Amino acid sequence: MSTDMVRDVCQPLAAAPRAAKIRLTAVSHRFGADGGVLALQDVDLEVRPGELVAVVGESGCGKTTLLRLVAGLVEPTAGDITVDGQPVDGPTVNVALMFQRPVLLEWRSVLDNVLLPLEIAGRRDAVSIDDARELLRMLGLAGFDRKRPRQLSGGMQQRVALARALITRPDVLLLDEPFSALDALTREALQEELLAAWARSGATALLVTHDIVEAAFLADRIVLLTPRPGQVAQVFDVPLARRRTPEDRYAPELVALVRDVRHAMTRAGGR
Repeated sequence: MSTDMVRDVCQPLAAAPRAAKIRLTAVSHRFGADGGVLALQDVDLEVRPGELVAVVGESGCGKTTLLRLVAGLVEPTAGDITVDGQPVDGPTVNVALMFQRPVLLEWRSVLDNVLLPLEIAGRRDAVSIDDARELLRMLGLAGFDRKRPRQLSGGMQQRVALARALITRPDVLLLDEPFSALDALTREALQEELLAAWARSGATALLVTHDIVEAAFLADRIVLLTPRPGQVAQVFDVPLARRRTPEDRYAPELVALVRDVRHAMTRAGGR
């Protein structure tokens, strides 16, 4: 791993400044012609530098659409989105998106899958190869760099996808239900690995999940969206310090927060 990257991943996170890293202002998005489907309406959201914010809500409330808008994969019907104060007008290398599925290329090795974003950007070199191998080591995949995706378990494939998202050292990491297809034990292990990798990277993260316990364990704040069209119903601060441990899943404060978010989701849905 390069000296610069070692310094980058080992430095503790500084206290987050007040300025927003990600800002959505009155953002709406409608799919289809002739009126179509209004997925999001008048969403205002700020994510501070170094923060991990989770977005929860019922299926179809626009959570994934929100991530795709921040990633620059689609344009909002109305409103403004900025990253570092700059308007989002398309995908950029400083914003990485990790999907629900690993989306690995079967004909490429694990190492080559991780390096794909740098290869596309024309930045693959000996240093980046060392960086990719170190990321794989950190995620428990040392010695698997020449394997093909079909030779890996589902959890291992998601680790490769996470390494691929981090290899560009993104300023913003977007996570679209990355562990939803995994069994409970594998999901919990990967949540802990994600926290360690994210803390080392210093990236600002936005996570979409259906799992309120996962949101509470991982995030600094939880944003609840209403049923479609998605609007911000409520924002919850997570009352746990960083350096989360597995025991924090059972902390009374976290259990109470999960209960409060569930009740608020029920009220937002009108049930």
